[in-house]
Amino acid sequence: MCKRLHVGGPKRMWEPEAAAAPIAAALYITGRRGHSPGGMRKAYIREQQARGRKVVAVLPVHYPKEILTAAGVLSVELWGPPGPPRHASAGRLQTYVCAVGRNALGFLAGGHADLVDAVLFPHTCDTIQGLATLLPDLGGWSKPVLRFQHPKGDDRESARRFLRAELERFASEVGELAGAVTAEALSRAVALHAEIDRARAALLARRASLDLSDRALYALLRRGEFLWPEDHLAELRRAVARLAPAPVQRGLPLLVTGYVPEPMSLLDHLAEVGAFVAADDWAATGRRAPPRPDPLPADPFDALVEKGFAGAPCTTRGASRERRLAHLDALRERSGALGVLAHVPKFCEPELFDLPALRRHLGERGVPLLVLETELESELPAQARTRLEAFAEMVSARRARA
Repeated sequence: MCKRLHVGGPKRMWEPEAAAAPIAAALYITGRRGHSPGGMRKAYIREQQARGRKVVAVLPVHYPKEILTAAGVLSVELWGPPGPPRHASAGRLQTYVCAVGRNALGFLAGGHADLVDAVLFPHTCDTIQGLATLLPDLGGWSKPVLRFQHPKGDDRESARRFLRAELERFASEVGELAGAVTAEALSRAVALHAEIDRARAALLARRASLDLSDRALYALLRRGEFLWPEDHLAELRRAVARLAPAPVQRGLPLLVTGYVPEPMSLLDHLAEVGAFVAADDWAATGRRAPPRPDPLPADPFDALVEKGFAGAPCTTRGASRERRLAHLDALRERSGALGVLAHVPKFCEPELFDLPALRRHLGERGVPLLVLETELESELPAQARTRLEAFAEMVSARRARA
């Protein structure tokens, strides 16, 4: 039975969920174009606040969501949002700063996130880390600003000690906002999110056996950016139940690597040229579905440390290029992807730093590569659509000759 974390004072306890939130229930079955209109998010936030939950806006990418859940805090991720900046404060950043940072500063400074109780800045890159200072200094933000610093580089003992200390510090900071995070509540939250991670990983690993369009699948996955975890898990379970024993996708299989699937119309255009995302290395989705052991470590902080080093190698965590390239090779071979689409936000330094090595690596193996730079536009530009169509034709022709 699904349970939820009840916030009713200094102690946390789990109790059965009386009924699914009506707005969340409406999201489970959606044919709407796009992953979630802003109005739907705001209505959902108000509904969660009426249940006594605090809300934290979270900048990308990696952060310990389990700690927020254990404190009864709803996390709402802010990936830009797409489209033009929504406040003049975005102009305080240079034009060569990525659109994720510029749009986030404009969005927050413009009052579009005033519903939330705090904002969290993970140390994803210099831009996002810098926003933690710029927002209150230049954007007029007066609510709490939280920070989370994950270690950079590959797994090592010193990095594990650092991560453990940072997790404990962050739990204490969240406790000041929403009440103490107990070990029992955190253990339950860790188990809940482990089940979510396993479901998301299953959908991505067996993508070809799922009878959903890319648009529908990523609408589902990205609703996890703002739904209460149990609401998200309920719809993930329904999707997992739809996995077929054999592949049902007949399109051109591609591996996509990049930051975030925005604009979402990219997925529609992939379908129009007869392709689909067979393997996912987007930071927003594929790199956040790590394998989770069963059983989990008994100590919840140990479990979070293990998770921190179990995921796919990510540019925003300073993963070695050797590990990243080996991971992409494994994804490509396992999925049968016939080409690679590198979908990169313009001026995104962590992603762009690896591109030269990726070009050389794939070129040496004769794997087709298309590098598509976007700027969080509301719709995919016509030039990008033309290049995508030409790339799909080239890969299809190679498959026909093979």
